[in-house]
Order: sequence, then C-alpha cells, then structure tokens
Amino acid sequence: MLFNTLDYILFLPVVIIGYYLLNAKYRWVLLLVASYYFYMCWKPEYVILIVVSTLIDYFSGIQMGKRKIKKKRRPFLLLSLAANLGLLFSFKYFNFFSETATAVAQGLDLSVHFPVVDFLLPVGISFYTFQTLSYSIDVYKGELKAERHLGHFALYVSFFPQLVAGPIERFSSLSPQLKKANSFNYDNLRNGLRLILFGLFAKMVIADNVAPIANEIFDAPELYNSLAISLGLVFYSFQLYCDFFGYSIIAIGSALIMGVKLMDNFSTPYLAINIADFWRRWHISLSTWFRDYIYFPMGGNRTSKLRWTFNIVAIFVISGFWHGAGLTYVFWGLMVGGLYVIENTINKLLKINPKVRPFSIEHILRATKTFIIIGLSWIFFRSATISDSWVMFDALFSNFGLEGEVLEIPTNIWILLLGFIVLDWILYNKRFDTWIEKMPFIARWSIYAVLIFSIIVFTGVEEIPFIYFQF
Repeated sequence: MLFNTLDYILFLPVVIIGYYLLNAKYRWVLLLVASYYFYMCWKPEYVILIVVSTLIDYFSGIQMGKRKIKKKRRPFLLLSLAANLGLLFSFKYFNFFSETATAVAQGLDLSVHFPVVDFLLPVGISFYTFQTLSYSIDVYKGELKAERHLGHFALYVSFFPQLVAGPIERFSSLSPQLKKANSFNYDNLRNGLRLILFGLFAKMVIADNVAPIANEIFDAPELYNSLAISLGLVFYSFQLYCDFFGYSIIAIGSALIMGVKLMDNFSTPYLAINIADFWRRWHISLSTWFRDYIYFPMGGNRTSKLRWTFNIVAIFVISGFWHGAGLTYVFWGLMVGGLYVIENTINKLLKINPKVRPFSIEHILRATKTFIIIGLSWIFFRSATISDSWVMFDALFSNFGLEGEVLEIPTNIWILLLGFIVLDWILYNKRFDTWIEKMPFIARWSIYAVLIFSIIVFTGVEEIPFIYFQF
C-alpha cells in the first residue's frame, strides 16, 4: 500500500477512527493488525520475516534483561545480530556476493558458477532491521529495559506509518508513545493533515514530475551536452529529495494524528553549508543510527587523525552498502566519505567559520558548493553500474558545446520546481506545519488551495513507488 494512493486515503481514517473509539488498553491490537495488513498489501508472505525478526529480538531482549553481567548477555545479542543481519544478507546481498564471487572465479580461469536466487526484495527490510537492532543493542548495553509485552514490542517493530521507509525510531522514544492513552487533539489532527498534504505535494507533484527528465538523462547521457546533463542532475537531486522527504512527512503526519511524534528526517538539506552539515540534515534517523551504533563504538573523533579518517570513510561505505547491494553504492560511499574528510581538513586549515548568517552571500555560496558536490555524488547513487557512472562523468565534463539532443522541459515543471525551492528556503530550519500555522488565514488557505490544485492537476496517471522502497 502506497501513501499516494486512494487505498491509503481510505485506510488511514478507518484506523484513526477505530484508534480513538477503542479503549486505550486495546489500541495496540488495532495498530498491530493494521500495521501487518499494511505490510501484507505488498507481498503477504513476507510478513513472516517481520514476525520471525520480532520473536527472535523479543526473546533475546528478555534473556539479556535477566542477566546483569554483559558477558552473559552477549550470546543473545549475537543471536539478534545473526538473525537480523542474516535475513538482510539473504534477501538483499546474497546475489551480489554470489555474482561477485563468480566473476572473480572466471577472472582466475576457474569454471565456477555460484548460485543466485530469484526473489523480490522485501519492502522496508533495511529499515525495520535497523530499528529492531537498535533495541537489542540498547538492552545489551543496559541503557534500556527489555520489553516484556510481546504485543507492544511487535507494534514497535511494525508501526505502519514508518514501517517501510522510516524514520528509524528508537524504542525509548516510540514505544512509550504507542502505549500512552492519547486523547483526540485537534491541533494534532490539523498539523498531521498539513504534513500529509505537503508530503503528497512533494512526492506526487515535484518528485514524480521531474523523474522522467532525470531518467532521460541517466538513460543516455552520451546524447546530451554538459548543460543538459547538469540540469538532469539537478532534477534527480530534487526527485530523490522530494520523494523521500515527502514519504517522511506523510509518515510523521499520519502518526501525529494519533498523538505519536516521530522524529524529523529532513531539515532543508540542500541549504547545508558543507558536507557534514548536509548529513546532519539528510536522512537524519539513519545518520544518527550510524553515529550512535557504529561511529562512536569505533572511536568517533576521539582518535588519531588517521583513525578518524578511516572511521568516517568506513561509515560512508557502510551507509552506501546499506542503500544497495552494488559497487555503485560502495563507490558513492567512498566518494562522499573522502570528500567529507578533505573538506573538513581544508576548513580546519583555513579556519573557516562553521556557522554562517542564514541567507547571507556566504551562506548562498557555500550552500551552492555543497549542492554541486552532493549532486555529483548522486551519479554513482543513481547509475546502474560503475561504467554507467563513468559515461555520465565523461559526458558531463567533455561536451561543453551546443551539440546533442535538446532537453525539453515543460514550463509548468520549471514553475513547480522553482516554487518548491522557494518554499524550501522559507522553511529553512522550520517544519511546514508549524510555519503555516502562523500564517494569516487567507494566506494559509491560499497555500492549501495551491497545493491541492497542483496535486489534482499535475499528478500523473501512473502510481510511482517511493524510491527508498528499493533500499
């Protein structure tokens, strides 16, 4: 079930009405059934994976909670890690390693063919795997008490608004809210609906309309000149942003109507002044997960310069591999991690101020520089193969003339994209619901009207899945 479908528009009100009509003691049952149904709308049998993961982590948590000594908890942490990462590896990475091993064997003139398995990648497996792993790790470290109620724990793992693409929530933040006897709140309702409306606009109007243009460039970059390819990269940058940002705030808005506050996953990332600032603003729940559960245990920045460099690059490579089982994602991680280290080193040598006055000339120039760097890195992120990436780079930096195919961009696409960019600037360090609440009545409803009109008029007939579902 996609957020941008009639099915979800009918599903959400039914769940919310039932939620507030039910006795608070039994709401978890409704939400758990709704969450499993929501997930089963994609491929019913894959709900077994969530159930298995939930049962293993519930058991591991209970057993770790009974043992005061860390050493005695470790086997159960390893059980949780092995089960969750094993499922993730089997469904997402097995074919990659099998095909890579076959290619290496053939390169050594060995007649070996490792098996590959033809199955559909379970939607959201990377997200709910990391969410439940954070619980196991926190219980192991003694920072969290094990949840003894299986139903409440199962709901934490599967809560439908953020089940398939985040935000990746911590147990200590989400579970208490799901247990709380929330009363209906009008402010939560209207703010939730505001976020859902803006999320649908970002996804259905911006992301889905710029996608065909970006696809046209990435499908045959050699046919276009540098200017056209640059525009294609800009369009893809906003396709990726608006697609995932749209999903995130629809999820946040859906949960907010029920009184559940999910963490913000984006904060105007394309206005970041450097790469570090960008990753504090982009996919925040994943960035903080890597920071807390991998980067800090590796030593973080409290190490030598060489070790810190290794830590940063390693985190980005792991992040790239989390996104997809392919060398393009590994190269993407290497590129971004390397540029992160280089930029950080230069900034320290030149003593560049890590803060700027918002929308000053310095802010605009530094944000533009960061946008260009990130945009170039998306070439690896978007390309199907490494060779495709090099073709794109070659075409981008070799054909500065006017030769090549003409990139036709409808006027309405320009207007919509520029309008979103202006609005994104206005929302710098703000969220749409809190910003629009302070607007005068006429201005507020005029914006609603424009968003609704745009969704009705400019949404295509084809339902395009959210990009991050493939991760």
